[in-house]
Amino acid sequence: MAHLTRAEFEGVVAEALDSLPKRFADLVENVVVTVEDEPSAEDLESGEDDADADTELLGIYRGVALTDRTHDDPLMPDEIALFRGPINRVTNSRLKAVDEVRATLIHELGHYFGLSDDEMPH
Repeated sequence: MAHLTRAEFEGVVAEALDSLPKRFADLVENVVVTVEDEPSAEDLESGEDDADADTELLGIYRGVALTDRTHDDPLMPDEIALFRGPINRVTNSRLKAVDEVRATLIHELGHYFGLSDDEMPH
């Protein structure tokens, strides 16, 4: 089982951010990416209704999708939280953890761009 320490996990998240294609990364503005150990009860409640009870929440997008914004929306940064505990639990090697962090980051960025879960590959 992969067990990335907080420092290792933060490094993997930084690598994932650095690996985003420039044309894609340049479109992301005012988004903070954070590392949290576990999702909160509120995070779990806001999860998709069709998610299995056995499914781990690996990350979450907290914000207003670009497609839903109006000129009146505040300029607070959006947030993408990646959850170290669940990602450690669903992966069994550092390489798989790195891949999962990147996939989860891209998935949550999809929500930032206004894509629903159904519109994104799983």
